[in-house]
Amino acid sequence: MSTFATGAMSMGWEDTFKTWSQPPGKTQQEKCDNAVTAVRRAIAAHATLSQMEVEVSPQGSYRARTNVRQDSDVDVCVCLKSVAFCDYPTGKTGADYGRSPSDLRFSTYKGWVQESLQDWFGKSSVRCGNKAFDVHENTYRVDADVLPAFQHRRYYGEEWTQYHLGVAFKTDKGDLVKNWPQQNYDNGVAKNEATARRYKALIRILKNLRNKMQEDKIAVAKDVASFLIECLVWNVPNEGFGRDTYTAAVQYVLAHTFNHTLKPETCKEWGEVNELNYLFWLGEPWTLAQANAFLDAAWDYVGFK
Repeated sequence: MSTFATGAMSMGWEDTFKTWSQPPGKTQQEKCDNAVTAVRRAIAAHATLSQMEVEVSPQGSYRARTNVRQDSDVDVCVCLKSVAFCDYPTGKTGADYGRSPSDLRFSTYKGWVQESLQDWFGKSSVRCGNKAFDVHENTYRVDADVLPAFQHRRYYGEEWTQYHLGVAFKTDKGDLVKNWPQQNYDNGVAKNEATARRYKALIRILKNLRNKMQEDKIAVAKDVASFLIECLVWNVPNEGFGRDTYTAAVQYVLAHTFNHTLKPETCKEWGEVNELNYLFWLGEPWTLAQANAFLDAAWDYVGFK
């Protein structure tokens, strides 16, 4: 398969790309805000959780403002800050950093979060998933995916203050998953400012393009995660966003990401937006081949030459 080059392109998409580049409107944003507020109230009303050091915060595309209307549910993290899953440097243990095991099991904490949501919203409005709880939408709020979590600390030095701070949770299947929401947010804000706000606009465009391809039954677009799209755009050089039109910027982003995902060696250093995880290491919920196939199909779908 040959590489893509920027050059001849179809301009018939420009108005569509301009529309797709925009975040959801005020009404949709208010419904997102209402969902987060409702979850905070549910946690605050729980007899046990209200007495603990729990932080309820939005994360993901809603917080980053890279959400699109069709995918505008809200990810809400309910993090217990007083307990942490920790990773230590080789040869070190928790004792080296003044940490001791907690008596609180994650399953117990997750059960309390489930109680709080069902008490507040009603059992029929809360669906239990492997990772999170889905709080169903109504007329004034969108769907909320509520994720119970502990803190996560990745220690990297000799001092107890030297760690990267994230969140972590156990799935019902027993897997431990570690996320870096604050780093995702901070890095996204910085790149957006460095690209004259084109970074987040291009993410929204590609998410809407994926959705349109899904509507048209293009198979390789079916399971393309929103966060994968964000990470692919993250790895595009800043100068690639400074094109005169959205069409030219989309063409550059698709060409750059497609060409670099043809072979593992040309994207082996690519990271997630947080820059604490590699994008295509084993264990990620996507593959290099999946990403490349989607980018190939997106290029053809738009009609770039």
